[in-house]
Amino acid sequence: MKTTITAKNMTVSNAVTQRIMKKVSKMERYLNQNTEMQVRLSKQKNDRRTCEITVIFEGGLLRAEASSEDNLYVSIDQALAKLERQIHKHRTKLEKRLREDAFQLEDFEFVEDMDEPTQTDLKIVRNKTFPVRPMSVDDAILQMELLGHSFFVFVNSDTSHTNVLYLRKDGGLGLLEPEA
Repeated sequence: MKTTITAKNMTVSNAVTQRIMKKVSKMERYLNQNTEMQVRLSKQKNDRRTCEITVIFEGGLLRAEASSEDNLYVSIDQALAKLERQIHKHRTKLEKRLREDAFQLEDFEFVEDMDEPTQTDLKIVRNKTFPVRPMSVDDAILQMELLGHSFFVFVNSDTSHTNVLYLRKDGGLGLLEPEA
């Protein structure tokens, strides 16, 4: 597995790099060898340490982010735990895309019974550009769930139009399709 570690507003020590590589190597039981994992570490002005992990694999991507006060190691562990929960939650859908034998064990490697923090204050914290790939509606649903977002923009492989998939308040999904 190819792992890239980048940092913003901080330097990554050898100890941090070794800890990340050791923890990430345990994720190899879920992922193929040609999977790319990007670990982004950052330090904000208020001294919060953030770890964002993005796993790019054939047919999709997984993303987990965690932050903590003053402790980068806690952020890394929490992000890996979130990533592992995503994999376990969607294991039947992901089984064919990830490793066939990845889900033999029901044990979690990183997850301890942590409560997810709730978001109450919504504000734009980052602008982002992303590549839009053609995919089916089912693949778009899977990607939206894996990313944990309430919407997903994609190019529908059936119509070649840009569509927006979104989570409705009633718990269902909506699909916005442009009219020509």
